[in-house]
Amino acid sequence: MGKPHPVELRERVVAFVEEGHPHRSAAKRFRVSPRFVNNMVILKRETGSLVAKRQGHSGSGKLQDHHDWVRHLIVENGDLTLDELCIELAGRGVKVHRSSVGRLLHRLGLSHKKKSSGQRTTTS
Repeated sequence: MGKPHPVELRERVVAFVEEGHPHRSAAKRFRVSPRFVNNMVILKRETGSLVAKRQGHSGSGKLQDHHDWVRHLIVENGDLTLDELCIELAGRGVKVHRSSVGRLLHRLGLSHKKKSSGQRTTTS
């Protein structure tokens, strides 16, 4: 994901348009797309600010409400695979990919790595 344009550039573009110049000439002058100029003018009109909006998602996902349940399940049965956890979650009405479950386990600090002796590591 790219970085947003600096606020100074946004302000200069909008000021140029507010002076009466067309959007396309503003785009050409500041070397940005006409769509960017349109978006900045609309943003300024609607919010009064040119600060970039937050990129990405809010951090809450399908598994947000299931953290405690997954942690409890892993503590009870540490030998569950990611696929088995996906099946368990599907039984609760949550369909997710195994990579999402893997990221959740990583965020929760739970591990499925094996010890060198062939036994699984203990969970926290």
